[in-house]
Amino acid sequence: MAKIYPHIIYPRAASSYMTSKGETFTVWMKSLLFHSYGCTVFNSKGEIVYRVDNYGKKCSNEVHLMDLRGKVLFTIRRKKLQAFGCWDGYRWSSCSIKKEKPWFQVKKYCRMLRGDVACGITVGYDKYWMVRLAAKAAFRIVDVDGDVVAEAKRKQSSSGVLLGDDVVALEVVPHIDHSLIIALVIVYGLIQRRM
Repeated sequence: MAKIYPHIIYPRAASSYMTSKGETFTVWMKSLLFHSYGCTVFNSKGEIVYRVDNYGKKCSNEVHLMDLRGKVLFTIRRKKLQAFGCWDGYRWSSCSIKKEKPWFQVKKYCRMLRGDVACGITVGYDKYWMVRLAAKAAFRIVDVDGDVVAEAKRKQSSSGVLLGDDVVALEVVPHIDHSLIIALVIVYGLIQRRM
């Protein structure tokens, strides 16, 4: 009996996904699992590269960013008893989490940056801002110099029709860890209570 798909080709692992060119992702704030919360991320070729499955729980205090094969890349935890919200991101390595200190931290501030509410991001010694734009699903991640590192906006179809609020196009600049940017997008989704 012949197989329908005799040779399944999986996209390359996304654990350290960096390119010398920019990348555009499609982020769908839904899980592929039926009646489940989460997020699915497609690359520019339409392949699933990242996913989050919260199963039956929306706005969870702990989520796991995984690659296509289910390998956990980041665990994101909300800190309790924080006035404005604080999330810690732990990078996984070889099936165990490094719990000594978070790899990144996102703090929601009541600070206005260029007229928009912002969140502070700390990754080691690097600092970034996540800035919400006028549109509901639109935001930017900028460095301390104001240079855009990533920008998310509602996705349009090829004919120019805007898709739903839960589908965004995410443009990421070259030479930055895309899994980190996706983890920050997940935090943004948690802040906005969208997943």
